[in-house]
Amino acid sequence: MDAIRTAGQGRSTDSAAARVPGGAGRDTRWVVGSRRLLLHVVLIVLGITFLMPLLWVASTSLKAPGQVFEVPVDWIPNQPRWSNYGEVFTRLPFATFIVNTLVVTVLGTVGSVLSAITAAYALARLGWAGRRLIFGAMLATMMLPPVVTLVPMFVIFKQLHLIDTFYPLWLPAWFAPAFYVFLLRQYMMTIPKEFDEAAKVDGASNFRILWQVIVPQCRPAVATVAIFAGLSHYNDFMGPLIYLSQNEKYTVPLGLMWFQGRFGQFWHLVMAATMITIIPLLVLFLLAQKHFVRGITLTGLAGR
Repeated sequence: MDAIRTAGQGRSTDSAAARVPGGAGRDTRWVVGSRRLLLHVVLIVLGITFLMPLLWVASTSLKAPGQVFEVPVDWIPNQPRWSNYGEVFTRLPFATFIVNTLVVTVLGTVGSVLSAITAAYALARLGWAGRRLIFGAMLATMMLPPVVTLVPMFVIFKQLHLIDTFYPLWLPAWFAPAFYVFLLRQYMMTIPKEFDEAAKVDGASNFRILWQVIVPQCRPAVATVAIFAGLSHYNDFMGPLIYLSQNEKYTVPLGLMWFQGRFGQFWHLVMAATMITIIPLLVLFLLAQKHFVRGITLTGLAGR
């Protein structure tokens, strides 16, 4: 009997021990689920908070002048005035501003990508004396604030008789901007050297290795550089303000400021013009966000 009782106690003890991990697992899952739910709630609240200015701009762009400052805010106008967007193009040559911006953005982005790719390849994949010194000097230029080089750049373009043209807005991008070279160089450092060696065995030149072997593997980083460069040129305000004087050559940021100066009392039109400026950026982000995030995440930080 004692043996049976002892065996029964052992089985009950084993059953209790078996139940403990299960309970602990349920408690752990509940804690993890609660934390995840709390994180999502916080992120949703922060997202709505950050979107409030954009929502206000979009709402105001569809209102009549007398509805702009109504309290409480009417987020969805009863009678949206889509004509506000058409009026923006009749008040000022906004279509010309958009074309000018596209020209500067495309030329500047293409120049940034091409020059940064070639410079990064030379610094990351080719063995030549002094490349680390050159790379360090290039990184040192990133420490200089843009205002330091503002006057020398203006003097150079003035001596070249390029003031009041688009050249000062996109031509510097064709000389390998340091930040973009850094991003691409660090990404290229993570690609095994065996790819280059195999291509050289097949008789490929450095130029062919770059464009047919390295660049296809750097698409996330290249997309990131293209997005950064495109946004930088699209949003550039200081450059057009300094180098452009004729109104018909204004880009969108400068044209928007000019529009606000002339029609600042018509906030519904100013917000409509602002939405016209923002929409291309939203479309670009939605189309390229996967490449952008992946490029930032996978960009290596190798120090070789």
